[in-house]
Amino acid sequence: MEVSITQFRQKIFDLVNQAMDGSEVWVTHKGRRFKITPDHDSGSRLSRITPLEVINPESPGFSDSSLQEEMVRAWERDWSTL
Repeated sequence: MEVSITQFRQKIFDLVNQAMDGSEVWVTHKGRRFKITPDHDSGSRLSRITPLEVINPESPGFSDSSLQEEMVRAWERDWSTL
């Protein structure tokens, strides 16, 4: 399938899903063609989620008070700008 950049903008999610399902999707812009393809076939979308490391300051192993103080200052600064 080949679409213009305007059509791509209007249907970006549908076209990307089609590319993920194996269809060839080509986009033309200013006389140049671009092919939309997935980086690799890694299985389900859920398997591609990047895990986020979360710090719980109330956990028993959390003893770095300077880190906790820095976190509190950052929160207060962020909340004061709202």
